[in-house]
Amino acid sequence: MSKYKGKIMKILIGILVGAAIGFLIGYFGRCASGTCPLTSNPWTSMTIGATLGFVAMLDR
Repeated sequence: MSKYKGKIMKILIGILVGAAIGFLIGYFGRCASGTCPLTSNPWTSMTIGATLGFVAMLDR
């Protein structure tokens, strides 16, 4: 059971770190026109970052 607990913790940490980085990119990296899909909304970039963090931690 502890083997799965460690894997789940790694995945959760990857999701949290990815979401935090995505939020920072979305908040501080705003484009002037607001049409950039990644930087126009912090919530969108946070979702993309969390997804990338999840995928990055799947095979570790």
